[in-house]
Amino acid sequence: MQSLLRWSIENSTNSGNAPPPPESRKDIDPGIIDMILGRPDAELMKEDMGIATDPSKTEDERVAALDHLEMLIEQIDNANDLAKLRLWEPLHALLTAPTSTLEIKIQALWVIGTAAQNNPSAQDAYLALDPLPTLMSFLTPSPSSTLQTRSKAIYALSGLLKHNTPAVQQLTNPSINGWKHLRDALSDPEITVRRKTVFLLSTLLLPSTQAPSVSNSSNTPDASVREPIHANSHAAHVSNPNRTSTSALTASALQTHGVLMTLVRALTSPLPHGEDGDVAEPDVAFEEMGVRLFHTYTVLCGQQLDKMDAETLRTWVKAEQEKEGGEKKLAERWALDLSELKEFVAKLG
Repeated sequence: MQSLLRWSIENSTNSGNAPPPPESRKDIDPGIIDMILGRPDAELMKEDMGIATDPSKTEDERVAALDHLEMLIEQIDNANDLAKLRLWEPLHALLTAPTSTLEIKIQALWVIGTAAQNNPSAQDAYLALDPLPTLMSFLTPSPSSTLQTRSKAIYALSGLLKHNTPAVQQLTNPSINGWKHLRDALSDPEITVRRKTVFLLSTLLLPSTQAPSVSNSSNTPDASVREPIHANSHAAHVSNPNRTSTSALTASALQTHGVLMTLVRALTSPLPHGEDGDVAEPDVAFEEMGVRLFHTYTVLCGQQLDKMDAETLRTWVKAEQEKEGGEKKLAERWALDLSELKEFVAKLG
């Protein structure tokens, strides 16, 4: 045994003859490593926000930083990191900061809309800041509210409100008066804002599809045994499936706050539009989306229009049908199936 041990020691690697271990390079610029490997997105997001909120930076630099941030938060994980990195507060503050120019506010609205869309976790994080009064204030036309600001405000509202019952419930708060703002936006001087508004209202009104319920039998798991809900972007939907259903709330609000009456007037007696307000012809896209909203309201939601609104629409539809030369051509103009048009007309009485 001792001879074997002696042989092992004699034939082991001689540390005295072994080459020295390689020394770490100390002359490599960390910037080069960042260029090769890339910096973490979280670090880039914080840097972008630091530039965007720095009044000593030029407007172009601040807008470019927000543009880059918007690109980063297109990834849902990065959008969720806005809360972890405490970036929602400074982002929202840009909308009212005295040092924020219109371009900066427009870009901030864009970031907000992108981060919140189809992302319940981000919606909840942003809604906690009570942002609706500020967002709604952008919808009122004024010298400080351009077409771009109002359009981007609708974009941000869309991201926050869609499939988000808690946010839609807040629209009735007197301090927000959200339905009035949306109603007035249907008469905005800019047709682009009108289109975006009616599209948002239609989205909120559309009934959500839910999976059919399965009875609890011997072949199905016990309904009382719930699967664990993991913390992710859509955990809120899993824990509260009804959260996504905004249809009933919207249907009631459209009638209560005079939105339907305003839309009837916008379709049957359209306001002029165009850069100088000199375009008197109805806007095809707005008309199509408005008719689709009324089809959803009466047919899919089973709601009944006010008698006067129904009569006004019925008279208008009849006149447009004669102008087009029949039901089929009118249905094509409004991007409806002929059966959908017939269903809609039948609901008008």
